[in-house]
Amino acid sequence: MSELRFDDRVAIVTGAGGGLGRQHALTLAARGAKIVVNDLGGSTDGSGAGAGSPADKVVEEIKALGGEAVANYDSVTDGEKIVQTAIDNWGRVDIVVNNAGILRDKSFAKMENADWDLVYEVHLKGAQRVTKAAWPHMLEQGYGRVIMTASAAGIYGNFGQANYSAAKLGLHGFAQTLAVEGRKKNIQVNTIAPIARSRMTEEIFPKEIIEGVSPEYVSPMVAWLCHEDCEETSGLFEVGAGYMAKLRWERTKGQCFPVGKEITPDAVAKRWAKITDFTDAEHPTDVNNAMGAILNNIIRKL
Repeated sequence: MSELRFDDRVAIVTGAGGGLGRQHALTLAARGAKIVVNDLGGSTDGSGAGAGSPADKVVEEIKALGGEAVANYDSVTDGEKIVQTAIDNWGRVDIVVNNAGILRDKSFAKMENADWDLVYEVHLKGAQRVTKAAWPHMLEQGYGRVIMTASAAGIYGNFGQANYSAAKLGLHGFAQTLAVEGRKKNIQVNTIAPIARSRMTEEIFPKEIIEGVSPEYVSPMVAWLCHEDCEETSGLFEVGAGYMAKLRWERTKGQCFPVGKEITPDAVAKRWAKITDFTDAEHPTDVNNAMGAILNNIIRKL
């Protein structure tokens, strides 16, 4: 099997001045992609923006290895400027890796609205703005690959991260609809929930764990999901420390109460064991599939 290549492909990686973003950029560039290295140069909480040096350093690394890259220092909320950098330099954009993120961790009781708003702005609105600007180019060329970066906190919840969790799971919902809308135009959209060393996680994980969660263990999956040979779309993947797995929705068979008759809280309580029993669970894959049980319950009355 020949090496997977990205020759003539143009990729945008946000938050690429360090950590996961840097490694994504290096991995794609090493296999021929031209890279827009976007990084605002701020701190992990979103403050101190404006220093371009992190993006510049990654560009220098890529060029030293024989690759092509340019730096961009715009906020992801100015996504059109980031995409324009790709268009101005190479005339197209094939890949968008939405990686930029910040943390404003506090318990929900102590979290200020500004903490919520800024995390939303960077993670969810930022990904929307960059992807929105790239989308018309992908539609026109009939090709595109988009990666959203979620988190275990978004999937499972985590104390002190209500803002981060909401934004991260929101990214997966965003990706699901884009996957549906982009399918006919060969635009594939997937979500990763990575565990990796970064400026943010270095403050969380003990030192002995940090070495095992190198970004190098995440970027190979990102590269595969971005490749033209990959047919995956709308997927959600946990990846890190050499572990890679796909997640899917699961629901119980449930309980169907007769439509047209009163349903009391007492009836719900009586059937609660069945409502919550995952024996012979189902795995809906789209809206039509999910609505099937509801519609069938109505049809039974007709």
